[in-house]
Amino acid sequence: MGSCLSADGQRGGSSPSSPASGTRRQRGRFRRLTQTSLEEDDELCRIPGRKFRNGSASTASLFTQQGKKGTNQDAMIVWENFGDRSDTVFCGVFDGHGPNGHTVARKVRDILPLNLRASWELIVGNDESKQNHTDTMNSNVIPSPIPMDESIASTGFDEKDRRSKFSKTMKDSFLKAFRIVDKELRLHPEIDCFYSGTTAVTLVKQAQDLVIGNVGDSRAVLGTRDENNSLIAVQLTLDLKPSLPREAERIRRCRGRIFALRDEPEVVRVWLPNIDSPGLAMARAFGDFCLKDFGLISVPEVSYRRITEKDEFIVLASDGVWDVLSNKEAIHIVASAPTRASAARYLIESAVQAWKSKYPTSKIDDCAAVCLFLNTDTSNNSTLRGREADGTLHEVEVVGHKQGKGKEAPENLI
Repeated sequence: MGSCLSADGQRGGSSPSSPASGTRRQRGRFRRLTQTSLEEDDELCRIPGRKFRNGSASTASLFTQQGKKGTNQDAMIVWENFGDRSDTVFCGVFDGHGPNGHTVARKVRDILPLNLRASWELIVGNDESKQNHTDTMNSNVIPSPIPMDESIASTGFDEKDRRSKFSKTMKDSFLKAFRIVDKELRLHPEIDCFYSGTTAVTLVKQAQDLVIGNVGDSRAVLGTRDENNSLIAVQLTLDLKPSLPREAERIRRCRGRIFALRDEPEVVRVWLPNIDSPGLAMARAFGDFCLKDFGLISVPEVSYRRITEKDEFIVLASDGVWDVLSNKEAIHIVASAPTRASAARYLIESAVQAWKSKYPTSKIDDCAAVCLFLNTDTSNNSTLRGREADGTLHEVEVVGHKQGKGKEAPENLI
């Protein structure tokens, strides 16, 4: 349940000093960083359609609650009209860890969508430039007198080609944006990311096209209808933990060590080659540069899905939610929320209660969630409960895999 843990059992604790350590320097950095963050928050707050505090938007609700471990290290965002497109929304949940995890999570929340938008626009711009050049060249060619077969020029073919092009463009944009953000963190003069980092589960929805980019163990789950019109949960991302064979192979190949502590045998962690630190419970993350030479990467897994009329909503949440609620339970809770605007808060409050009942002696983890509703024809204040056919939730369906130790990635990766 914890992201970082030294081998002596202290969370966020006895790691060797990072290159930027020093009490006075840290205090001065904190004051400068706080002022800079306030100025950036004020500027970003002015962007239309961008929300990152508890509340709701026209198509989504978002909520986070601090746990009992200290500063809330979770962050979230919903950005409607993303890229100045009225049919496009960006959503993300970020779960920080380490001494400066809260700062890293908020920084990634702020700069990742900006870099994704810039990468997307650059790729689209280059494609359009190439197309204009091709059109110019073709204009000098004598057209063929043979008419094109109508079946070849069909709408279905064009639509399939468009989807393929969109998914390829977005995959390239996600990969580039994640790479740039991790580089910015490494070079940031006021954020020490050596032993701190964050997860990121993010999505872009444009009309009926959905692309998800994910690093770490935050998760995306879809609430959809099966052939019997019963609501089921479909897991859209894989928890990228070091227990996965392909992740473990990469880490060991880079001389990183993988093992679980005796009092926490179910949590496999990543350690430095010669020091029992930092004990990171994920195989991919932003930041955590102490491990970047030893198998930890920030390359996202990117997947595409075509949204259908049976798909109702998507839940993005940090592991503070998934540690105590199953996919099935989370979808049921969101579907039972009094209104769409309160769905994320309803889910987080349910997770907190589950922490108290399941782990009464443990400190409650930070929790954050974004609930994105796909059927925007229904009023934002309407309840979902009235549309449940039989009031039950059937077994969880997972796209291409069953989540668990030793399982591979979903089949819809692009």
